[in-house]
Amino acid sequence: MASRIPPLLDTYLHLPPETSLVLLSGVLGSSTNWLVLRYLYCLLSTPSNSIAREENKEDADSSSIEHTSIVFVSFLRDYTFWKEGAGKLGLDLDALTRKGKFFFVDGLSSLYCASPIRSQGHPQDDVTGRKALSAASLQYLRKELEDIVAQVQRSASKQRTVLIADQLDLLLAASGDDISSRALRDTLLSIREKVHSSIITLSADEPLMSLQTTSLEKEHAAFAITLAHDANLVISLRMLDTGTARDVSGVIRVTPSSGYNGIDGSTEERELLYLVASDGGVKVFERGQ
Repeated sequence: MASRIPPLLDTYLHLPPETSLVLLSGVLGSSTNWLVLRYLYCLLSTPSNSIAREENKEDADSSSIEHTSIVFVSFLRDYTFWKEGAGKLGLDLDALTRKGKFFFVDGLSSLYCASPIRSQGHPQDDVTGRKALSAASLQYLRKELEDIVAQVQRSASKQRTVLIADQLDLLLAASGDDISSRALRDTLLSIREKVHSSIITLSADEPLMSLQTTSLEKEHAAFAITLAHDANLVISLRMLDTGTARDVSGVIRVTPSSGYNGIDGSTEERELLYLVASDGGVKVFERGQ
């Protein structure tokens, strides 16, 4: 199996700086799923080396380095999907949930399909450490996520909490004119103020970004472009310009902002190739290798 964390990406996958935003974009055929799983692995499996570096304590004992907790909200994929993917990397999300290090918010199962038992607007508390959103309202979303973040921080006060929101742009596509890109960004900003840092994934397919003839295309492009400007680090995935290949799954472009440093001090923009193997392993390599 290929390395859990591709060496060429290792510098970018550790705990982001405080207040920072990391944006992961993908297209059909080049999903960000494998990248999100590797963020989970880096953030939850070991203490982040970046904390010691931030405080110039490179020789600090690992026991003194704060660990990370994650609030993970996914609008396109359920808990089982992420649990199985993390399991292939050796990460037990059930155990991490019991320890208070991982909290999953289901934005897929009940958001637009209210439970016949529970009234709309009330979260489903099926399992400790997991909730299902049940109302497509930004006010409701902000309140629920802020309450969950506060709950996680109370149970693990010494841990730095990272928000991961998978496919937040679904709210724009599914809500019609009820939710605007500006209102969604303002809601995200409010939630970001409560956490150490945030990692957001969204779609960047050409029809959504370049045509901009329908209201959905305009709102989606505005949201994606605004987040790209806000982000301290943008990692975008796309298919090969020449089509598919047996030994390459796609292209990964890493674009740090001028003030963003990886744990090795790297700030350079770079473009790499990647291959997702059948066993779930991922290889990342330079062109020509």
